[in-house]
Amino acid sequence: MNAEIKAVAARLKGLRDMLDISIETAANVCGISPKEYMRYESGEVDIPLSVMFCMGKKYNVDLTSFISGEEPHTVSYFVTEKDKGIAVDRLADYHFESLAYGFANRKADPFLVTINPGDIPEIHYTTHPGQEFNYVIEGTVRIVIGDNEVILKEGDALYFDSSKPHGMQNADDKRCRFITIIL
Repeated sequence: MNAEIKAVAARLKGLRDMLDISIETAANVCGISPKEYMRYESGEVDIPLSVMFCMGKKYNVDLTSFISGEEPHTVSYFVTEKDKGIAVDRLADYHFESLAYGFANRKADPFLVTINPGDIPEIHYTTHPGQEFNYVIEGTVRIVIGDNEVILKEGDALYFDSSKPHGMQNADDKRCRFITIIL
């Protein structure tokens, strides 16, 4: 498995060790089984963004710390130049780019998400505490939230309860890109 996944896994395990919490407690925070959580800490499988988000939210750790190993320091403003966000490829078929990784104590985590045609033959469902906002800037995206399906085209927006199982896929034969803000 790649070095980035192993590094994120080590940071996840380091947090749990530092807090002196059990694998069962960490798994419960993430809403997954202890066996699944142990796989993420092993560094042998990719770690979903939702796991890092849940652990970060519960234990007051910035998402950037898991992703990059560095603490954000900017408190007044932070600029992310075009194509310069930190890549967060948590799943092989999604490309997440963090747009505010350098701003400390963020109230939200904005990402630019890119999905190419055919990259997601089957939707991967995730849940995480809070709410989520999506705004399509290019192409068409299919979003499933629980039993509901929504098709968003360029300029469309969606706001929803992200504790509900949800997932996205490209709904067109062209690349789709959208801004996701996790609150």
